[in-house]
Amino acid sequence: MVPNLFTVANMALGFFAIMAAIDNRWLTAPICIFVAHIMDILDGRVARWMGLSSQFGGQFDSFADWVSFGIAPAIMVYLLALKDFGKLGFLLAFFFVLCGALRLTRFNLKASEPAGASPSTSFSGLPIPGAGGFLAILVLLFGLSESGHRGRTMFLLYQNVPHLLEAIPVIVFLLSLLMISKVEYSTFKRTRLFRPQSLQALIITLFGCFMIYAYPENTIFILYSGYILWGVINTSWRAYRLRIKPAEPTLK
Repeated sequence: MVPNLFTVANMALGFFAIMAAIDNRWLTAPICIFVAHIMDILDGRVARWMGLSSQFGGQFDSFADWVSFGIAPAIMVYLLALKDFGKLGFLLAFFFVLCGALRLTRFNLKASEPAGASPSTSFSGLPIPGAGGFLAILVLLFGLSESGHRGRTMFLLYQNVPHLLEAIPVIVFLLSLLMISKVEYSTFKRTRLFRPQSLQALIITLFGCFMIYAYPENTIFILYSGYILWGVINTSWRAYRLRIKPAEPTLK
């Protein structure tokens, strides 16, 4: 029950984000998504630490993720921007929810396969928390802009919020495609955030914590967008290297 309590918290925060979005609380709703992402990370870690991993926990976690990072962000951006596009806006929001469900289904099927010699260190397709979290940071930036409260957001990002909102239909469509794509994204299973094994890793961890404290909105935006872009760039580079790799000579 202990790991599942984090999953319940994840789902509850996603549901509360939906209710907050309906009330146009554009600061509260995305913050719930960010905290839900933390709960999503902790439930798996706690289950492994306690040796309580189970198929039930994995399936339950997927349902919670669909609520918090699929349905909730889609409703948020629909009410914020997509509803102005009529039927197209509805289809885009639903397409995001549908691709999120397909992404989670594919993940569960792969997780049910027999484990290989070593655990996989990459996901196939953008994980739904990454897609939902990126939409949430866009909503948070809009909430700051609408309230006239800049917070601790750097001016360069703050002044471009209107342009980001105009691009939401395209962003939602691209994120949906990335979730069902074959683009590879790191699982960070080999990363020990709280136990860095080198001085470089320790410095990066401390710098990340400082940036979150000093400029939380900017740092969250950079983390989500950097993760999304890194997967695309890394996969494209690997495909390019495989294409230009000279063929091995064959013996006659």
